[in-house]
Amino acid sequence: MSLYTPTVRSSIETRIAQLGSCTVPSPILHQRFIGNDQCVLYDLDATCTFEQIEHGAAPTAFEAAGPRKHLFFEPSQVRAAIVTCGGLCPGINDVIRAIVHELYFLYGVRSIRGIRYGYAGLNPEVGWPMVDLTPETVVDIHEDGGSFLGSSRGPQSVSIMVDTLQREDINMLFVIGGDGSLRGALRIFEEISKRKLPIALVGIPKTIDNDIDLVSRTFGFETAVGVAVESIRCAHNEAKGYINGIGIVKLMGRNAGYVAACAALAQADVNFVLIPEVPFNLDGRHGLLRSLERRLKNRHHAVIVVAEGAGQYLFDRDLGSDASGNPKLGDIGLLLKSRIESHFSTINMEVSIKYIDPSYNIRAVPANSNDRIFCLFLGQNAVHAGMAGKTGMLVGSWNNLFVHIPIEAVIKNKKQVDPMGMLWVSVLESTGQSEQMFHTI
Repeated sequence: MSLYTPTVRSSIETRIAQLGSCTVPSPILHQRFIGNDQCVLYDLDATCTFEQIEHGAAPTAFEAAGPRKHLFFEPSQVRAAIVTCGGLCPGINDVIRAIVHELYFLYGVRSIRGIRYGYAGLNPEVGWPMVDLTPETVVDIHEDGGSFLGSSRGPQSVSIMVDTLQREDINMLFVIGGDGSLRGALRIFEEISKRKLPIALVGIPKTIDNDIDLVSRTFGFETAVGVAVESIRCAHNEAKGYINGIGIVKLMGRNAGYVAACAALAQADVNFVLIPEVPFNLDGRHGLLRSLERRLKNRHHAVIVVAEGAGQYLFDRDLGSDASGNPKLGDIGLLLKSRIESHFSTINMEVSIKYIDPSYNIRAVPANSNDRIFCLFLGQNAVHAGMAGKTGMLVGSWNNLFVHIPIEAVIKNKKQVDPMGMLWVSVLESTGQSEQMFHTI
């Protein structure tokens, strides 16, 4: 099932910045090379494509990822660096390992540096020296969760970071990060361009939430859903073990409810799913509390899955911002637990509530097999792009193919669950929850 149906856009800039002419023959043997004219359609809807052609416009398409026959960089002259930023996510170490292996074994690059603790590692005042990365240093890092290089949040001086890249003679930078990290990467790219430096910057999209625009899937998402399913199973067993048992599971999803929606579908024992994209009523005849009351009277147990960004309008004060500039979220899980307890106490109905928040357990686990394969493809294609002098872009999956996408285009919008799309409709059908619960705030 597709998790992302393209929305109608007035325009999407798909041109990829290029450092210069590619004149170095690729050392890859027996390879199917990709031409810069090969592309992947943005919208697979034939009607939309035909309409664009009829109006004299070329259909919107992304440049296809993959190895190029000629390179911009001479491999022996490449000094590459890798940085991981933002929150932890299953698969970070797999991507690091894939990049190192591709650079070292396929292209013969021998200078690969690891930047410690995110963008802070590009600021000498912070004091984290870079580390040398070789196949030996990354041999088994994919067996562990977290980030082998460490991570951090928050901005650093763009000028200082680019100064560091120059001083270390780095000419290829791989940024593994989510929306905030990619915004930082764009600023670094702009400063590199302003100074006319021959440095390729390639992003690899990372977020458990799967909310990066123009990318069908981000690594770690599938693993996150799989681990979340286990928490839902536990919540369901706890709820069934008591009369009027209620299991509440809070999952990741600051702006997008993909993890909550997909985990609920994968473990179809969930009765209520609450996500940021669809405001819900807590009170009133069709609100969550009364709906939950009816569910318990009929079946004597219930499971609620809520994304962390859902129902933020229920909090009456501004909680400020975090180091990445994101608004701090009120704890919707604890609020629901408190309001549910109060409601059933008022009507003298005994309930047993079990609250589960597996967020950090999910973030720090190793990637599952499918995510590992996906991370390998991302890392390999990122290296192909960097060696060909592509810059200011990221490698992403679109329509089940790997493509190059300008970072500037990606960060313009957030990807979210479509309240009218197949994913959310499937959630409503699976849970049986009434649409009336979501009509008004």
